[in-house]
Amino acid sequence: MDYSFFDFLRLIGSLGLFLYGMKIMSEGLQKFAGDSLRKILTAMTTNRVTGVLTGVLITALIQSSSATTVMVVSFVNAGLLTLTQSIGVIMGANIGTTVTAWIISALGFKVDIAAFALPLLAIGIPLLFSEKSSRKSLGEFIFGFSFLFMGLQNLKANAPDLSANPDMLAFVQNYTDMGFLSIILFLFIGAILTMIVQASAATMAITLIMCANGWIDYELGVALVLGENIGTTITANLAALTGNTQSRRAALAHLMFNIFGVCWVLILFYPFTNGISWFVSDIMKVTDPAVAVSFKLAAFHTAFNISNTFIMIWLVNLIEKTVCLIIKGKKEEEEEYRLRYITGGMLSTSELSLLQAHKEIALFAERTGRMLGMIKELFYEKDESAFLKTYSRIEKYESISDRMEVEIANYLTSVAEGRLSSEGKEEIRIMLRAVSEIESIADSCNNMARSIKRRNEFKSIFTDEQNQNVEQMLELTVRSVNRMIEVLERTDTVRADVNPSYNIENEINNYRNQLKINNVENINNKKYQYQDGVYYMDIINEAEKLGDYVLNVVQAVIEKKI
Repeated sequence: MDYSFFDFLRLIGSLGLFLYGMKIMSEGLQKFAGDSLRKILTAMTTNRVTGVLTGVLITALIQSSSATTVMVVSFVNAGLLTLTQSIGVIMGANIGTTVTAWIISALGFKVDIAAFALPLLAIGIPLLFSEKSSRKSLGEFIFGFSFLFMGLQNLKANAPDLSANPDMLAFVQNYTDMGFLSIILFLFIGAILTMIVQASAATMAITLIMCANGWIDYELGVALVLGENIGTTITANLAALTGNTQSRRAALAHLMFNIFGVCWVLILFYPFTNGISWFVSDIMKVTDPAVAVSFKLAAFHTAFNISNTFIMIWLVNLIEKTVCLIIKGKKEEEEEYRLRYITGGMLSTSELSLLQAHKEIALFAERTGRMLGMIKELFYEKDESAFLKTYSRIEKYESISDRMEVEIANYLTSVAEGRLSSEGKEEIRIMLRAVSEIESIADSCNNMARSIKRRNEFKSIFTDEQNQNVEQMLELTVRSVNRMIEVLERTDTVRADVNPSYNIENEINNYRNQLKINNVENINNKKYQYQDGVYYMDIINEAEKLGDYVLNVVQAVIEKKI
């Protein structure tokens, strides 16, 4: 047999070039249209039909159903899409991914697109070194497109010539003439190969080449395509492993959708495949055998996914109930003290990971805001056991805030290591600053709790005037924190107004200065002891510091909207 190990390495290298091209083409386009993709996903999923169309559009654009489904799973995890909406988008992603097969069939086998690869790279080079991030992303897309078809060309060139190697052909024939059992076997091969490669488009390209070279016939090619539809669900399921309950349900819905489709097509296998063959041969009038089998596989892939979506779109509610039954929900209390929207598992695409981080930071701020409510409760608590219980809760929240700061910062650092636009890197800088300031707010709350505890331990008693002043200062800080949370939770593109936060901060500063002067006068006038005034001003000063941290967060976010 005239096929060496070196030839095999060339084949694997060609596959690597194809996969790398697919990856950077997809990432370049996602960066080029990152904000648009977010808006499309969140705005165009109002019902199941628009959800399907959204999935088709995005997957056809970024040429990766895996990227779309991972994106959808992360959006479900972040609470931006409901489970019902996500099922529609995933259905559409299955249709959108069929565009790849048509591109390869129409261009890869009829036009020598690889001949244009080097000129395309020449066009992409100046874009790649452009300072403007949108041009740079477009340059990456062009590079990815070129590498993809260079890889495809090399795959065809380095695939073993079976006509010149009858021994290998005989080996393959041992598994191709077992009737329907061969169909099942090649279905499993397609699923396993796609799970390993993590890209159904690459497996589809391999299938098209195998059929075009006469390695396997059309029916076995169809079996591989069916297996690829199951194998491609592994990416989303891996992404959902460390996600919340809803995200795991969305990934399971993807798997169920594809398995159901494969089952009914296997029942109608020969009528369905014969119908596709008749359409390509008699309606499309494709006569070249190598091109015809490629068109048949592309047509089958499209017809299968469209038919399956048309059937399953009416069963979305049933799918939702089934996945909810299989994956039981957790009690809300169990998820209370963990990161809800970002996880330590697979990242979604870097640009879209920022949205998850944004949601987590808003939740971090909201949890920190709860501590202020506990401070007010602690300030007036007379029962010692109830006081210690509330004090312990504040300490626990402060400890949680320390962990959240580190985990969110680590996540943002991981995202920053990915392929990110300059705008995305700037957002990460702002987010890191916001996270640090929010943790400082939690520290201030904890410091106020300690001051109150020291006041109680030394039997210090505040006058009614002091109590009213502390309460007034706490009300101002609560207003300040609520305004910060409101700014962080904004998802629209309209720039928030920083003036309300400045106004509250000025009130806090002026009030602190006024109380500071009054405190000295009251001590001199013997209205209360000097030590009482120390504990009193410790609380007031810490509340003023808290207001500074809040304003720092708002300034960071409004300078460049997260």
